Amino acid sequence: MQSPALEGGFPDPARDAAIAFRAVMEAIARPGTLQRLTGATPPAPLSPAAGALLLTLCDTETPIHLAGDYDCDAIRTWLAFHTGAPLVGPSACSFALGTWEALMPLSQYRIGTAQYPDRSATLIVEMEALAPEGSQLSGPGIKHRAALSLPDPQALVANAQAFPLGLDFFFTCGDQVAGLPRSTKIHLEEAL
Repeated sequence: MQSPALEGGFPDPARDAAIAFRAVMEAIARPGTLQRLTGATPPAPLSPAAGALLLTLCDTETPIHLAGDYDCDAIRTWLAFHTGAPLVGPSACSFALGTWEALMPLSQYRIGTAQYPDRSATLIVEMEALAPEGSQLSGPGIKHRAALSLPDPQALVANAQAFPLGLDFFFTCGDQVAGLPRSTKIHLEEAL
């Protein structure tokens, strides 16, 4: 019998990773749009979208922080086998994974420096629901306006105000992913 850690990766790694990468890039380039991200069947509580995202973007040189219930043996072993990514604390990670509450406070993650704004963390936030409604978004990649159900719009507004520094976000639920780069403006007064 095969170990659960050996299962759940992309069935056709090269093809599936290319398809997933396209969906991930579309999500971050068009904030507020929901993209379907499939191919992975990771251990619970990791969603298929978050699993595919990690398989696509992480490798042995990509430090990951697991927060809350996501810091468990099943996910640690699965990530070690499929990506080889080192597990680190929040202040040293490139990616952090967990629910919004488990990932708090945002101040514990790197936001880049004036010389290297790209040296910041990306948070993968697992959501109970994800919908194109709620907070209004504008900025690069959005023709007029977009909407996205955000867990804490005010904290995300504060993050965007630090641009070009700040955190980037992926929100995942089931097989869906939405991106929210730090360059996106969030309009609190115009929630749907």
